[in-house]
Amino acid sequence: MLAFWTEAAAFLLRWLHVVAAIAWIGESFYFVALDRGLKPAKVGAQGLSGESWSVHGGGFYLKQKFLPAPAELPAELHWSKWKSYTTWLSGFGLLALTYLLSPELYLVDRNVADLSSATAVTAAIVFLVLAWFLYDLMCKLFGSRDRLLGGLVAAMTLALCYVATHLFAGRAAFLLVGAALATIMSANVFFVIIPGQKRMVAALAKGETPNPRDGANGKQRSVHNTYFTLPVVFAMLSTHYGTAYAHDHNWLVLAVAMAAAAMIRQFFVLWHSGERAWRLLSAGALILLGLLFWLSPIASNDQVAVPSHTALADVYGAHPDTAAIMPLVHTHCSGCHAARPTLMASAPKGLIYDTPALVETYAALIHKQVVELKVMPPGNMTQMTDAERAAIGRWFVSRD
Repeated sequence: MLAFWTEAAAFLLRWLHVVAAIAWIGESFYFVALDRGLKPAKVGAQGLSGESWSVHGGGFYLKQKFLPAPAELPAELHWSKWKSYTTWLSGFGLLALTYLLSPELYLVDRNVADLSSATAVTAAIVFLVLAWFLYDLMCKLFGSRDRLLGGLVAAMTLALCYVATHLFAGRAAFLLVGAALATIMSANVFFVIIPGQKRMVAALAKGETPNPRDGANGKQRSVHNTYFTLPVVFAMLSTHYGTAYAHDHNWLVLAVAMAAAAMIRQFFVLWHSGERAWRLLSAGALILLGLLFWLSPIASNDQVAVPSHTALADVYGAHPDTAAIMPLVHTHCSGCHAARPTLMASAPKGLIYDTPALVETYAALIHKQVVELKVMPPGNMTQMTDAERAAIGRWFVSRD
């Protein structure tokens, strides 16, 4: 019963997280587009720095930007913050309910690092916190030098990819790098952007001149958030793409894909200013295409050379049939992929391997996850041997 409610809570948190993230990203993208698309105002009001006309929903809209403020502050102001906070809180709640609550299943891969459950959970939390403090320190030390700061942030992101993939299971590593950047994004809003805006409003309400650094710092952090967005989304979605996180050089796969995503985001940022930087879009697309070629298998399944003589050859045979490898399936897969799994409330993706017929149905998927990528069992928690993987490989090849 506990497993059912845990799974249900995780689903609801995931739903909330996706909805909040869509709202936050959508609003963020809208303000970037608005800010980059402002034109000089035809009628100059006090403090009016630019305006933009648009048509939508059967009507016309006039958006105006005032720097540092209009002559009279409005009674009500829209504060863009709760979508950010909701996204991070729901995301961390989901991380805690799944990865942190079941570290042996999701966080730990002893082929990567022999961590205890407690150590893995502590390392994951410290990873998120240190990412923010390191980023924030760099911004405070080098905030006035945008190019240098940009290079340092890129280097930090590369380091995060490397460290995570050498501490945690591949899937968890990709997720945690995305979560670290998302933590930076939300912390930018909570610790820098909103407090700075509040100080600006308070100063203006008193008739004082606001500190220009508050506006500059907020703008800089907002720009960083813009470029983090697509890399974060890629990291989150890539946890469903085992070919990427199971690669021998998965840290580089993640870093390259994030760089391509940032380039594609820059293309759209410049688009809003009227520039058509097709070179950026083309370069990003070519990098992703090259990445896919790098990840693609060298040979098709029917050409894969599978060892015919192993320590278990006498048990499973050189050409085992489905019935022969069922004990392996029950030992290493039934904890999750069963009608009544013992490690979770229900089988992931509804994949059940209780009978030879079902195993036959999902043969290609089993072979890919167990033999090609070696990402199952998760973190090799059941200690599946290379000889056992070879037996499943021989079974798959001999089916044809």
